[in-house]
Amino acid sequence: MLAAIKNWKIHFLALILVIIAEWIGAFSFAIGPGKIVLLPMLYALIMGIFLGPKFLKLASHKDMVDAGSLVGVTLMLLMAKYGTTVGPNIPMILRTSPALILQELGNLGTLFVGVPIAVYLGLRRETIGAAHSIAREPNVALIGDVYGLDTPEGRGVMGVYICGTVFGTIFFGLMATFTAAIGIFHPLALAMASGIGSASMMTASVGALSAMFPEIADKIQALGAASNMLSGLDGVYMSLWLALPMTEWMYQKFYKIKYGTYPSTSAVKEG
Repeated sequence: MLAAIKNWKIHFLALILVIIAEWIGAFSFAIGPGKIVLLPMLYALIMGIFLGPKFLKLASHKDMVDAGSLVGVTLMLLMAKYGTTVGPNIPMILRTSPALILQELGNLGTLFVGVPIAVYLGLRRETIGAAHSIAREPNVALIGDVYGLDTPEGRGVMGVYICGTVFGTIFFGLMATFTAAIGIFHPLALAMASGIGSASMMTASVGALSAMFPEIADKIQALGAASNMLSGLDGVYMSLWLALPMTEWMYQKFYKIKYGTYPSTSAVKEG
């Protein structure tokens, strides 16, 4: 209660954004065989960006930090709501369990794309932290434990974490609608792919898919929530045992290709 009174401005601004976003409502337009759906969450995120100290200055840097600490609480309520859709769909989830578990291997795709690009752009050991995963909270903790956050690897993972926090939800919401509109993948497959270990990104993707396919919205939400939970459980071990060693190896190889020599083994020297 005291925290709510202390941060009254944050709650007031959030309420105004929600009212405006809900007043605008969902907007959809056809593209090929499907349609693109823009949800109120997307409008609220974009409007929220312009409230910060860089633009309208309605929210200070401290307000932004305080708001970030409240995200986890609100997402807990949201995940509890999604949890109510899991129970009625337990038989379907059990039938798709192998796919739900194996989809975690898809997170390794970040390093196959990220490492070459990072090295090409001139990053050194920052590449390890930035490209080994999607850099959500468990990955930040992992890099902090293995390398420390006050290191090049720590700066890399924090840079991607911040970018994902700011742009990830917008990107996932749009990517889900574009991919669904193309019609290559089944909506339930896209729902499983939405669970990458980030509740906010999963929510944006699942929300867009539910709006596009309301007849199976409960199944989409159940698979997205289950997939996100499994990614949170096994994602750290996947990163520790597979992603980090592979990223280190790929970094060495691509560094040699670009600079003609292998990098120093000391992160301190390169940092």
